[in-house]
Amino acid sequence: MAEIEKIEVPAKFADLVKKIEEMSVLDLAELVKILEKKFGVSAAAPVMAAGAPAAAAAAAEEKTSFTVVLVATGDKKIEVIKVVRDITQKGLKESKDLVDAAATAPQVVKENAKKEEAEDMKKKFEAAGAKVELK
Repeated sequence: MAEIEKIEVPAKFADLVKKIEEMSVLDLAELVKILEKKFGVSAAAPVMAAGAPAAAAAAAEEKTSFTVVLVATGDKKIEVIKVVRDITQKGLKESKDLVDAAATAPQVVKENAKKEEAEDMKKKFEAAGAKVELK
């Protein structure tokens, strides 16, 4: 597991940071939306970069289920189809259709996979030359 970097919080922000750390993830999401509207910004980069405590709080609640998304098939299309068949237990045609569709847009291979299972799937796809994301 990655260690969380210890950040020195200036005294003038200590109370604010403490309150943010105590908030639930839902409350943090609501706060971000309010700040976006109030200041006319997007949380995509500026707010999240400024809201490091929110990121630290989200990291504290480690994600346990993942969606495995096939992003690119690579050169070994047949190997990737075999991996899809093995993981999804789908037939050859359904697996081939999913791999073909991944050439134009990312395709969900499996939802709600446990962390270990998702990482294992990712290794299998990468061994077959495919690119996979865990979301």
